[in-house]
Amino acid sequence: MPLLEISGLTQRFGGLQALTDFSCRLEEGELVGLIGPNGAGKTTVFNIVSGFYKPSAGQVVFAGRETNGLKPHRITALGMARTFQNIRLWHDMTVLDNVRLARSAWLGYGLWSAVLRTPGYFRAEKAIEKRARDVLEMMALTHYADEFPKNLPYGLQRRVELARALAGNPRLLLLDEPAAGLNSADADDLIRLIRWLHDEFKLTIWMIEHQMKVVMSLCQRLTVIDFGRVIASGLPQEVRNSPEVIKAYLGDDTL
Repeated sequence: MPLLEISGLTQRFGGLQALTDFSCRLEEGELVGLIGPNGAGKTTVFNIVSGFYKPSAGQVVFAGRETNGLKPHRITALGMARTFQNIRLWHDMTVLDNVRLARSAWLGYGLWSAVLRTPGYFRAEKAIEKRARDVLEMMALTHYADEFPKNLPYGLQRRVELARALAGNPRLLLLDEPAAGLNSADADDLIRLIRWLHDEFKLTIWMIEHQMKVVMSLCQRLTVIDFGRVIASGLPQEVRNSPEVIKAYLGDDTL
């Protein structure tokens, strides 16, 4: 059984049809790319899969459970995490607290335990902090634990966002343009980091990315969409040479 299976996904926003009959499946442990021109519908796919949008039609099944209509925090609790094209960190909270908050779906205590400061509350908070500090160490961010993200360079902010996503021990990690805004050296570091995370922790990773160097270096296979429809799917080399893909990116004159 695939870890993620999407069937016939369609999304309409008023009179605009952003996705049409999109289908895709990810097996456990794969590293797959979703690419296409700007406005093709890639982030819409991620927003549906992670619970931010409810699809107009179609079905999403994650880890054997249909997730249509589930709120994002419920899907997160099932073992899915994501990053965003535009970094979404709490800039007035420390790096450590940003990562700690990612464990909110697994608090292990209720409101009254928090109010009364019960032993269970302290045990859970201690476990949350340990997990957050372990992730910061894994991501080489320990030195920045007490810093505010807004004071960090852009490349480090990207790394903090990735650390926050990993704090929940996800089975599936969605990366929405993780190399956006990175210079060449930072992009190379990102490639090494994502490859290490995939290999070391057997993560299933699905990524949207415009930098072809990142895509071709990392992805085992690619799905390409244009105007909300799948136009190609297969190995990176096959996709790169597809006339439909060349046309979508560069226009008819190239052919």
